[in-house]
Amino acid sequence: MGTFNASLGRDFILVGFSDFPQLEVFLFVFILVFYLLTLLGNTTIIVLSRLDLRLHTPMYFFLSHLSFLDLCYTTSTVPQLLINLCGFDRTISYRGCVAQLLVFLALVSAECLLLGVMAFDRYAAVCRPLHYTTIMHPQLCQALAILSWVSGLVNSVIQTGLVMAMPLCSHRLNHFFCEMPIFLKLTCKDTNGTEAKMFVARTIILIFPAALILGSYGHISRAILRIKSIAGRRKAFGTCGSHLIVVSLFYGSGIYTYLQPIHRYSETEGKFVAVFYTILTPILNPLIYTLRNKDVKGALWKVLGKSTDLA
Repeated sequence: MGTFNASLGRDFILVGFSDFPQLEVFLFVFILVFYLLTLLGNTTIIVLSRLDLRLHTPMYFFLSHLSFLDLCYTTSTVPQLLINLCGFDRTISYRGCVAQLLVFLALVSAECLLLGVMAFDRYAAVCRPLHYTTIMHPQLCQALAILSWVSGLVNSVIQTGLVMAMPLCSHRLNHFFCEMPIFLKLTCKDTNGTEAKMFVARTIILIFPAALILGSYGHISRAILRIKSIAGRRKAFGTCGSHLIVVSLFYGSGIYTYLQPIHRYSETEGKFVAVFYTILTPILNPLIYTLRNKDVKGALWKVLGKSTDLA
């Protein structure tokens, strides 16, 4: 197979779910509904975090960043997928593909790090309540948020540069967006050296935050067990369990996609796994983290009440 020279300006073809034509109508409706709910839920969190003074805390500061990340990286892939499912246009330009890969990888990397930061924030709140305001002061919160964004961007620039510098043997991408493992599958030369470099970066972005989350929730669980009230313990464990389910879905699907050897990566399975971290977790985050929280509910009713009064 000859080398595909991307510099000629040839478009990539996104196969998407065209291999499963019987699922395309169902997937279009399913994904559109979840995308609209994602926009609504995450936008609500951002607006409420700005409007209500009770939500001007480190927890909701990080949650507003998480919501913005979810909005951005979902929007970087889902509209393209919806167009693809309609069969109108299954192509994407070389520059558009590089931009999508760069933006998506930067946002997902930043979210991996931010989830670790949020776990540390919860650890400080539960296990060090007397020192919480001293530990999580505004300057530290801003520094941790900026670090997550900048580290995600740096990781994306490095990995995108490495993979796009390699010659490709085809312009046919068996995915619904420009995903890193797909490009590694299409390269015309040995990728072992590149994979080794990428593995180090991916381990830092995925494994370290996941380990921090597990360690933080381990300490939180021990603190919860010291609560004398059974109802209080049940409520706390329910909240922590919900958080860990969402985190497990996000990191589990990410680890499957990015840390397994490329020769074992299944393009078909990868498309369906990608649905978890591009479509499902962005809607679960607002449901799990905030919309079940009475402070957020109170802020929402307060804003709705003001809107009604003004009307």
